[in-house]
Amino acid sequence: MSLADILDPFKSWHLPFSQWVQDVLTWVVTNYRPLFQTLKWPFDKLLTAFNLGLNGIPPLVTIVFVGLVAWQIAGWRLALQVAGLLVVVGLLGIWGETMTTLSLVFTAVVFCMIVGIPLGVIAGRSERAAAIYRPILDTMQTIPSFVYLVPVVMLFGIGNVPGVIVTIIFALPPVIRLTALGIRQVPEEVVEAMRAFGATNNQLLFKAQLPLALPSILAGVNQTLMMSLSMVVVASMIAVGGLGQMVLRGIGRLDVGLAATGGIGIVILAVILDRLTQAAMSRRRQFGHVAWYRRGPASVFTTMLRPYSPSATQDWKAAGAELLSQNKGNDYERPA
Repeated sequence: MSLADILDPFKSWHLPFSQWVQDVLTWVVTNYRPLFQTLKWPFDKLLTAFNLGLNGIPPLVTIVFVGLVAWQIAGWRLALQVAGLLVVVGLLGIWGETMTTLSLVFTAVVFCMIVGIPLGVIAGRSERAAAIYRPILDTMQTIPSFVYLVPVVMLFGIGNVPGVIVTIIFALPPVIRLTALGIRQVPEEVVEAMRAFGATNNQLLFKAQLPLALPSILAGVNQTLMMSLSMVVVASMIAVGGLGQMVLRGIGRLDVGLAATGGIGIVILAVILDRLTQAAMSRRRQFGHVAWYRRGPASVFTTMLRPYSPSATQDWKAAGAELLSQNKGNDYERPA
């Protein structure tokens, strides 16, 4: 053995890690690929439902509906902004692609919430679980997003459903981490007081920990939304449709206009979803004492349905007070 070999032993000694991974993946694909094909069923059904719903509704109806929802949860100023951005999407000629991307994001976020919030609750209430989750979540967040594509394609194939699965894997860690953080930040005095009054673990969770951790959970959902949108272009490499496919085609053809149009659509979606989720958190703190049907468009509709009700005057007063408070500034930008 030469001096060079002694000083650099890694030239001849190294772990065949890549071969191990390839062998394990090949074994899984050979023996369990039909099982993974079966697991696509719930993702496929939910994605199809979102896609048919969003693409089947006329654009004008969608704009009005989303505007009313934005008014209800965020105020009329943001509702006008959201409606205007959706009009821009229609004028750019990318309405269908935008709705397809939105259905992919919604499907991924729904499954991230179904899986991530319970795991976050477990991690927040158990130090052992948190210690187990931490290296796994660190790995999921630091591995480049392109690495996820190879095993997912080998197990699930290509198309929109594998794209949703890749997006779920990529966007899952924030909702787990922030849910666990919110549970751990519940004041110990509250927990001790409820236990002193005989509260069970379920009562403690649903009546104290989850309500107090809700802002942190919503922040995790917001981050999951943003990460899902950031994965759209990467997922288009495995034949996922929508705006990401437009960007990929534009890059492949060196068509700057096509790529820029798809990119603007993704930015508009990100702005709409981010503003709505941020405003929902802010308004929950500001108007948490006002019933949902006594503010926004819901107050107008409920008052019209009950014009002679004794509470009609109170509803109108609540709606008026809300409008006055909104005229002083954007609700979603004001601290609690």
